[in-house]
Amino acid sequence: MTRLWFETALLPTGWANDVAIDIAEGRIEAITSGAVPGQGDERHALALPGLPNLHSHAFQRAFAGGTEVRGPTGDSFWTWREAMYRAVDRMDPEHIQAIAAQVYVEMLEAGFIRVGEFHYLHHDRDGAPYADIGELAHRIAAAAQETGIALTLLPVFYAHGGFGAQAPNHGQRRFINSVDSFGRLIESARRATSSLPDAVVGIAPHSLRAATAGEIGAILPLAEGGPIHIHVAEQTKEVDDCLGWSGQRPVEYLLDHAPVDAHWCFIHATHMSDDETRRMAQSGAVAGLCPITEANLGDGIFPAPDFLAAGGRYGVGSDSNVQIDAAGELRLLEYSQRLAHRARNVLALSEGRSTGGALFDASLNGGAQALGAVAALTVGAPADLVSLDVEHPALAGRTGAAALDAWIFAAARPAVDCVWRRGDKLVENGRHRARHAVEARFRAALTKIAS
Repeated sequence: MTRLWFETALLPTGWANDVAIDIAEGRIEAITSGAVPGQGDERHALALPGLPNLHSHAFQRAFAGGTEVRGPTGDSFWTWREAMYRAVDRMDPEHIQAIAAQVYVEMLEAGFIRVGEFHYLHHDRDGAPYADIGELAHRIAAAAQETGIALTLLPVFYAHGGFGAQAPNHGQRRFINSVDSFGRLIESARRATSSLPDAVVGIAPHSLRAATAGEIGAILPLAEGGPIHIHVAEQTKEVDDCLGWSGQRPVEYLLDHAPVDAHWCFIHATHMSDDETRRMAQSGAVAGLCPITEANLGDGIFPAPDFLAAGGRYGVGSDSNVQIDAAGELRLLEYSQRLAHRARNVLALSEGRSTGGALFDASLNGGAQALGAVAALTVGAPADLVSLDVEHPALAGRTGAAALDAWIFAAARPAVDCVWRRGDKLVENGRHRARHAVEARFRAALTKIAS
């Protein structure tokens, strides 16, 4: 039995003072408010549940910051995608594992405690499957095992290069599967995660560009009640191409042709009509928002106020991992809405409510739903906690929701102090215990990829 004691903690019922959390076998056994700290209790100031990161492509961290040079005809998501294909050509399984481990260390240090890995790099450099078709899924699982992060693994079905079942291009060869081979991939992914505590396996049809409605229907049973994630309506060109192919917008098409419910997560969903926004919210699907990547790629701004007014739910992810910052994702989500609507505290939604608190609560609950997991400080849940550094200048004199506001909007340097996963302290004084070894392998991998 381990007991942690906090001056204040965010519980499902709200903020509580003098909170003792008893942990046994990786789970919260008891929570006591108004508790007097015992002699052997580990004491901290402020506890939060760990935030889910609902959308990651770990391998893309390898070229973060490396696509910021303007091309001859202007740059866009589509020119960035070509650079991504070129980077993929140089990666082997050891590189993938080293990069993913670095990403997961950085996520834990930022306050993310579970990752939804939207995993679509499957095959060898020539496009041929490895002897075990899930070789790279096993590498992702190994990185999660090493770093301690909770994993929701989302193997991606990717079969085509554009709407209407267009042939894939050369740069996509490492992603491609048939319905049958995808079934074998899912089996391998389940084996890969079988020893990871609280691991979840779902499925991810990549997009309507890469999977037909028939193929999506064929793979849905493989989810076995788990999460179903899909990219949709990230770019205006995608909307235009979908209209040209089907006569419908992407979100509209999905809602009409797939059994969308609360198991689904629509990644981005940036460009929706008013009707699509309302219908998506009413479907129960979570909006997977990745504000830093969406800004980096010039995607656009999600229609958050209308979506939330219709009862929609959202979570945040780090997507391309160009920058891994839990507070930064929440901050940019709010700031993008302020720019779009020329107003402040847009996503607080009601008078007197903390914007940071509203952002955190919505992302905690929406992210947990999207990843098929529990994310709360509650009895029986995994003991997944984050403490903030109240000695950080931005948090001076702040408690409760005011401390959340300070962390998200005012801390110029990281303010996460400690992170526990299943009661095991992985991060202390803001640093993951395996950072040195993981970072050394990451540096070696990037040096080799670039050579």
